[in-house]
Amino acid sequence: MNFKFVLITAATFASFTAMTACAKAPGTPAEPAPVALPSAANTAAEEAPGKSSPLATGARNAVSNATSMVVHKSASCGCCGLWVDHMRAAGFAVEVRDADDVNPVKQRVGVPYGKGSCHTAEIGGYFIEGHVPAADVKRLLAEKPDAKGLVLPGMPMGSPGMESPDGSVQAYTVELVGRDGATRAFAEHPASP
Repeated sequence: MNFKFVLITAATFASFTAMTACAKAPGTPAEPAPVALPSAANTAAEEAPGKSSPLATGARNAVSNATSMVVHKSASCGCCGLWVDHMRAAGFAVEVRDADDVNPVKQRVGVPYGKGSCHTAEIGGYFIEGHVPAADVKRLLAEKPDAKGLVLPGMPMGSPGMESPDGSVQAYTVELVGRDGATRAFAEHPASP
């Protein structure tokens, strides 16, 4: 058996598992409790004992608040878990809150009707709906628009957490949701073969 075949088989299995995990029956054992990873700024500040000042502490807390995320999802959703992994790999500290029904959260934060996906996150006063790439979330937090959050309706193949074994990506658009609920394009992600 050659190495390439083993990698393709493993990737196919992982993708199939992620796509079918959302359809698992209730009562499936939950994933392990999440571990919040410290940001690089927090780690650097904590490595210099006795060097902490009120300004450094304030900066550390601001960085922590800007990169701390709460994700509301079903306990059995595999693609949601993969998206959480994507966000953690990008430096976000993520707290996962499993729920049987995330619709009350979507309504509370203002996800527009028809723009929902399988999970809803909250960070820095914004909501993030669906498989939005970490780079788009970082841009949102840097630009701080007067908006409710970002949505990526559906579950486009190739978006974070929805990767395909062959690496192909379906074109998709992340939308910014204004305070009035209106949406506009925020980031375009092209298709790739």
